Amino acid sequence: MNFKTVKPIFVVNLLILFLLFLGCKSVEKLPDPLQAGWKGKKVCEVVEENKSVRVLKCTFPPNVGHEKHYHNPHFGYTLSGGKFRITDTTGTREVDVPKGYHFSNDSKTIHKVLNIGKTTAVFLIVEYK
Repeated sequence: MNFKTVKPIFVVNLLILFLLFLGCKSVEKLPDPLQAGWKGKKVCEVVEENKSVRVLKCTFPPNVGHEKHYHNPHFGYTLSGGKFRITDTTGTREVDVPKGYHFSNDSKTIHKVLNIGKTTAVFLIVEYK
């Protein structure tokens, strides 16, 4: 192999590493669910925290949302349901979230939500440490 063939491969690899680094930094700049709020007001509170988990209770009255934020791996449970507009990496959609609905993610996720329904929705979010 000569220098002319090594240099382009090195440059491509360096560019890929740089882009991966930028992608990681964008998640770090976003607030987590506790830090994120809606129009300057908190929507989540810590219910329990220990060395294994952090449990959040997040309350969304009608027309209240959660600004764009990230979640580490977590489990969620709906205490009181509602209708939401959710925007994430797959696009924007409207969903009815019933009481008792549960969900989980094994990797970091990014989204923003808005309660577009007529009821107050409440979620428990269990984040793994």
